[in-house]
Order: sequence, then C-alpha cells, then structure tokens
Amino acid sequence: MRVTSRPVIPLRTASGKPSPEVLASLDSHWRWRYLMLAPHRLGFFLAMVVLVASGGWWALVQVARSTGGWGLYYAVSPTLVHSTVMAFGFIPLFFSGFLFTAGPKWLGVEPLPVQALRTPLVAQTVGWLLWLAGAHLWVGVALGGLAVAVVGLVWMTVQFWGRVRKSQSEDQLHARTIAWACTLGCVSLAGLWLSLAVGTHALARVWVFTGLWGFVVVVYVTVAHRMIPFFTSSAMPMVKAWRPFWVLWLMLAAALLQVLAAWLEWAGLPAGAAGTVWGLIYGTLQLAVGGVLVWLACVWGLVQSLKNRLLAMLHIGFLWLGLAFLLGGLSPWLAWGFGMGALGLGALHALTMGCLASLMLAMVTRVSCGHSGRALVADRTAWTLFWILQVATVLRIAAAVPGVFGVAWVSLLPLAACLWAATMGVWGVRLGRWYGCLRADGRPG
Repeated sequence: MRVTSRPVIPLRTASGKPSPEVLASLDSHWRWRYLMLAPHRLGFFLAMVVLVASGGWWALVQVARSTGGWGLYYAVSPTLVHSTVMAFGFIPLFFSGFLFTAGPKWLGVEPLPVQALRTPLVAQTVGWLLWLAGAHLWVGVALGGLAVAVVGLVWMTVQFWGRVRKSQSEDQLHARTIAWACTLGCVSLAGLWLSLAVGTHALARVWVFTGLWGFVVVVYVTVAHRMIPFFTSSAMPMVKAWRPFWVLWLMLAAALLQVLAAWLEWAGLPAGAAGTVWGLIYGTLQLAVGGVLVWLACVWGLVQSLKNRLLAMLHIGFLWLGLAFLLGGLSPWLAWGFGMGALGLGALHALTMGCLASLMLAMVTRVSCGHSGRALVADRTAWTLFWILQVATVLRIAAAVPGVFGVAWVSLLPLAACLWAATMGVWGVRLGRWYGCLRADGRPG
C-alpha cells in the first residue's frame, strides 16, 4: 500500500503569534525585496540613506574648514547645500513612511500599495545624493538633482492628497493640515530651485526657511498635537490625554510667523527705527510662544514620561521646541540691550537638532520597533544615541554664541557635526537592517 505524506501545518498559539516552528523557518537575511513589504520600510530606509550621507558630508566639510585640509572645491555654497538637504532631504522621506502607514488609518481609507510609492521616493533619494555630489562637481549636477527631488516630493504630495480626497472621515483636520503643509513644501523647494538657477542665493535662503517652518515644522507640530498626548495616556493612564485645538492653532500661527519674518527680512522691511521696534515685538511674541510651549510640555507629561525612555525622548524633543522659541525671542532683546550678536543660529539648531531630530529619532524608533515585531522600548543603544544627540545639540548652540572673552569656539562646530554624523550613522545602519529583514515576531508587514 502506498502512503502519501501530507504537509505539516504549523500550529499557532492562542494569542495569534506564529508557532516556534514558523519562527525558526523565517528568513533572517537582509533582502532588497523586503523593503517593499510596507510603506514605512521603504520610506524610512531611503531616509536613512540620505540622512547618513548628508551627515557624513557635513562633518567632512566642517573638519576640512577647521583644519584647512583637503582643499575641497565647492560649486554651490556648502551652507546652502547643508540647510537645503537638512530641511528637504531625509525628513520628507521619513514623513512618507509615517503618512502612508498611519495616514490611511486616520482617514479610514485603503493604504496605497508600496509599489506606488517606489518611484517618487527613489526619485527624492537619487535627487538628494546628486545634490550633495553636485556641490563639489558642477552646479548643473546639483540643479539636476534638486529638480528630480522636486518631482519626487510633488508626486508624493499628490498621492497623499489622493488619500485625503477619498476619505469620508469626519475628523480630517490633522491630515488636511499636513497635506497643505506638503503643498507649501513643494512650492518652497521649486522656488529654491528657481532661485538657485538664476543665481539669487539670498532668495534661495528664504525658500529654505519657508519650507522649514511652513512645511516641516507644521507637519511636526500637527503630528505632535495628535500623537504625543495619545502615546502618553496609552503608556501612562494616570496622564489624561489633553489636546485642545487652540494649542494646534497657536503652534501653526507661530510657525507661519517665522515664515513671515523670513520674507520681511529678505525684503528689508521694516527699516531703521521701525525695524528695531519690529525686532523687539517679534522677539516678545517668540518669548510668549516659547513660554506656552514649555508649559505645554509639562502639561503633556514631561516629568511623568521620564520613567519611560521612549516617551521621554518624545517629550524632551517637544520641550526643545519651546526652548528654540525662547532663544529666538531672547536674541533681539540682547542685541538691543547689550549689543550682543544674534543668537539666531543657536535658536535655529535648538529647533532642528534639539526638537526635530530628537522627535525624529524617538518617533522613527517607536514605529520601527512596533512594525518589526520588537518591544516598544528604547533600549540602551537608542537611549545612548539620544543623549549623544543632546550633547551635539548643546555644542552646536554654544558654537553659535558670540565669542566669550574674545575666545572663538572654533572647535565646537566640527565636533558637533562629527557627533551628529556618528549618531545618525549608527542609528541609520542599525534600523536599516531591520527594514530589510522580516519581522521578528513572524507577522506580515
């Protein structure tokens, strides 16, 4: 008699987790095709590529400047290259991983297939790598890369608007705010390209600030308003989720005030004594906003969050937003009262490194842990990287303070840049491996 063997069906536990037999059979190797299993895998991985490349490039530039070595040739101002890629480069790619994962859930619509995102996201990545290379090769290469990045960002924005338009959800405020911010980001990046093409670098700088505040910061504060109270109350039930809409309106108005200030400065308005008065009024408004944001950080559970590392990273990152406004508001008053140099770059890096990068590290780590089948915790590596980032931020702010007793802190800038590059390099390589491997718990996605 012939006996036929039947396939063995692995058992699953009652909780729905794969059995040990299934887990043992999983492919543990890193493979390109696994990046296409979920939107966050592709978006976050490509963001890490641009983040690590831009961080290493800027550290190289700073070390070359401070030592006088290597004699690097610049076809485009390295400061403009740096500010542009830091505002428009890796951050929108991180946005894509979040918006096309959480966004459809907010809106109650079907998510886009990952294949639909591949071309616009790869276009942005290639564009930004060409932007960095063109900074040393030829301005035409840089402009070509920037044009490709513009196309990719516009394409991605149109796709997100498509999800918004299909939604029948009653609560679309956060998603629509983000969609409009992305639209302004597209306009800003296109304006930057045009300004650079015709050689008006001062105008190009204004477009960078417009994109930073009107696009990047608006998306950040909108997501923070929706998610930080939710994350906190979920992990710590004793902290009640509190997110009145006036808080969101305040943060959005404060961001748009910064956009207005950048354009007024470019136009040279107001001038003379009126300019001094405007500067003091502007500084006072920033101080008021900064005070409210520091208070809000405490209300949202800053102190309580210190018991949970991953939550603490989110709350400390948000605290930096208030500190950035306080530094920015203090600057015109110090200039008027004591004749001190501006602290503008210090405030700018309190925002970009302290707030945006800290929240980026916290949020991306959280999403990556949850969607890779790992526990939602900040382990020793993530926690250490977070605090190295805080040290780099403080050093960069200190480097922007006018010389103390005539001593220029020339070594602080390259040190901060190297710490940034090292932190993002370790973090990027670590999480980059996760995105190309199957989930640790055997689940799909």
